[in-house]
Formats: sequence, structure tokens, C-alpha cells
Amino acid sequence: MNTTLGMKKKLPNQKFRKLVPKLRKKGFYKPQEKRKIDWKKYNLTQTEEAIKIFEEIKILVDSCEIKKMNNLGRKSKDGRISAKIILVCELMQLTERQSQGWMILLGNYFGWNLNIDDRTIGRAYNSLEVQYLLKQVFEKTKNSDGVLSGDGTGLETSRKQNYENDKKTNEYFTSIIDSREIVQAFEMNKKEKEAMRKMLAEIKGNSLRLDAGFVDRKLTSMISELGMKPFIFPKKNIDLNGRIAWKTMYLELFFETQEWLKEYHQRSHCESFHSSFKRRNKPLTKNNPISRLTQLTARIIIHNLRKWNYYCLF
Repeated sequence: MNTTLGMKKKLPNQKFRKLVPKLRKKGFYKPQEKRKIDWKKYNLTQTEEAIKIFEEIKILVDSCEIKKMNNLGRKSKDGRISAKIILVCELMQLTERQSQGWMILLGNYFGWNLNIDDRTIGRAYNSLEVQYLLKQVFEKTKNSDGVLSGDGTGLETSRKQNYENDKKTNEYFTSIIDSREIVQAFEMNKKEKEAMRKMLAEIKGNSLRLDAGFVDRKLTSMISELGMKPFIFPKKNIDLNGRIAWKTMYLELFFETQEWLKEYHQRSHCESFHSSFKRRNKPLTKNNPISRLTQLTARIIIHNLRKWNYYCLF
């Protein structure tokens, strides 16, 4: 479909506004067959998960550059050791006191012969040096298939809180993932549009899907200028007036509605990621911003490693 023809003529704003409410009606979009799970391979990844992720933690952390920084409070142990400890704690969902015994048992495997108590572990979460190492590890886990989606969600403060019903949370988690649900970028505590604009500089892809909360002409142009095709679900009463990227996106939706929706609805992977991530992980337990970001980064690294181990079997 040649959308330039539509742009040279008078834009069909009235007809487009009539189309938008229909897009959400049940049965309007003809959903595609869901991707099948190979349960044999999935079960294999589950049985081998601890061994593989322990190995990957050692290799990835040891390959990172160490950068000395001024940390808050007392100095932590060697940065690489601290980063490995945090990743193990978040993999096993252990509190600092629960971790102490496990660190003794795992000392020979990971190569530390240190007295690691709960206070040492607590200081590691607050280390800028450790945070720098974990950022490098995250970058090593995020190879992209190019089919990207983004979304934001509130971070629960307890298991009882259901963010979908209680939107009073002050903490937000915005992420971009690929179609395998491997996280490509994430932000904490920023408004969703602000976070999305910042994350664009950290990703590489062919296309990016966002829900109606991200409708924004400037954001659409930014995505297009980075060589990605935007698919942003429209709001009611929207019009087609705007820059080329904006017009092209919504004229394609207008003229090739089902094909456009087929591409857009791959965004369901992002909703699936947020849902499964919350189910698998306890609410963040750390109190200050540095420790909370460290905890979230470690959990995302573990999530990406789990996904990698599954897809490496194919």
C-alpha cells in the first residue's frame, strides 16, 4: 500500500476517528495462532537452570571491567564477588540472613574464601561499583531479535497489592523487550513517556510497539528516526495531522487494518513479561534508590539468562 497517495490527498480524519473505537471491540481483530511452547525443552531448561545460570554468572561477571567508585558507607568486598553474591541471592530469592549460609556452601564453586555475613551482603546492594558491574552484565544478556515492544507497570510494595486495582504506587518500571521477552532496556521511577524516550538510545531493532498511553507525535518521530517502524495504538478522537512518521503509521493502520493489528499485537509479549516477572519475584525489599535499582537489575539479568537458556535449545 502506497501511503504517500493518502498523504497527497485530503487526510481521511473523520473516517479514521470512526475506525479507532472499533479496534478494541471483541472479534474485530482476528488473532493469530499463539506461539507453541516446546514443553520437553522447557522442562529440560528447568532441571538444568541452576547449573547453567551459576556458570553464566561466573563467566559474565569475570568478563566485566572493574571501576573504583566512591560508595556510600563502608567499602564492600571485591566488586566481582559482591556482584556474584547479589545475582545468586536474587536467583534463589533469599533474604540477606538466609543468604549467609548459602554463601559458605557456594564459596568453593564461585572462588571466594571470605567471611560473608548479612551486613556484607547488605552493603553490596548499596555499592555503585557493583551497580556498574551489573549494568555491564545486563548489556551482555540483551541481544535483540529486532521485534520490540514497550510498556510500563507499577512496582508492588507487597504481595497483597494488585497494581491493576491500586494505582497509588509511587514506583514505576518501564521496559522494552523483544519477541522472546528478553529485556533490552528498563527504567525505574520515571514517567512512562519520559522513560521511553530515554530508553530509545539504548536499543536496536526493526520495529517498536506501544499502547495508547504512549501516543505522542515527538516520540513517534524519534522511533522512526532511529530506523524502527512505530506501531502505537491510537486514542479516540485522534487525527492524522502531523509529521511523516505519524501520518505513515496511522494511514497504514487505516488502509491495512488487520495487517497493522497483527504486528501491533505482538506487544502482548511485553504484558506477558511484566505479569510473569511479578509472579516469579517477590516485591523489592531494599529501601534506598541505589539498592532497589541494584536488586531490580539483578532480577532482570536472571530473567534474561533464563530466556537465553530456553531459546538456545532451539
